[in-house]
Amino acid sequence: MVGWLVLSKGSGRARRVVLSAAAKVNLALEVLGKRPDGYHEIATVMQAVDLSDRLVLEDADGLELVSRAPGVPTDATNLAWRAAVALRDAAGLERGVRITLDKRIPVAAGLGGGSTDAAAVLVGLNRLWRLRWPVARLGEVAIRLGMDVPFFLRGGAALATGRGETLDPLPGGGLALVLVNPGIAASTAGMYAGVTPPMYSDGGRVRVMATALRRRALARVAGALWNTLERVAAPRHPEVAQMVAALLAAGALGAAMSGSGLTVFGVARSFDHARQLRARVTRAAWGCWAVRALRGPAVRIVG
Repeated sequence: MVGWLVLSKGSGRARRVVLSAAAKVNLALEVLGKRPDGYHEIATVMQAVDLSDRLVLEDADGLELVSRAPGVPTDATNLAWRAAVALRDAAGLERGVRITLDKRIPVAAGLGGGSTDAAAVLVGLNRLWRLRWPVARLGEVAIRLGMDVPFFLRGGAALATGRGETLDPLPGGGLALVLVNPGIAASTAGMYAGVTPPMYSDGGRVRVMATALRRRALARVAGALWNTLERVAAPRHPEVAQMVAALLAAGALGAAMSGSGLTVFGVARSFDHARQLRARVTRAAWGCWAVRALRGPAVRIVG
């Protein structure tokens, strides 16, 4: 636990907000090229799913982040911490907060766990500090934290372009998935550094996925799964191909890696089918979850 002492201008009475912060999967992800700013231009379809972290935000005299999860930093390198600082600065406040993070989403797994926590802090502090900012204004802060953070402010499903910050909502929900994680963290920067020009594409696969979601065509969704970064990850981590093969052998309609990995997900016919797939692919070294896609917000105030 690291504390940062600031003056609190609260009423002196402790208040708190409890939030659920959902993960996401990338149903399709293409790298279109390298931008002049050094980042990659991407096109991706993201879908929020109901594997969630739990955050408790409480009034405090300083800024504190507490988590017992291994591998989760509790200082200014944590995106949730940075979200609190960014919102405090943007609002011109001198306020503190104690953030207690119950981490359930695997770390550095391609599921957006850090980004959804950051979005949850923005939503929670908007309530705790009584800012009453609309989502669009919170989004201006979110985009400075990371390209996935604006997506988590809204949730559901979306087509994201640019660096991932330009969002076009899509019909979400209706999907049942199995997530399989090998317990190995992956570096997002390292994955993108491995993308070479022959891997660039024109976004056509992402457009096919967006159309499949709009038509709510499960077989087409399963057939349109794609992730350019999987071509970087698979030669480095044989677990990726093993997880894909295990899901397909168990009866998944399709399987692919999410984001920068190394989590792999499989498409099921129903949630009951997803639970059957999870039972078939569970191994001691792998974490497995049967999840539902979310139609509504990725971040929810639950207390």
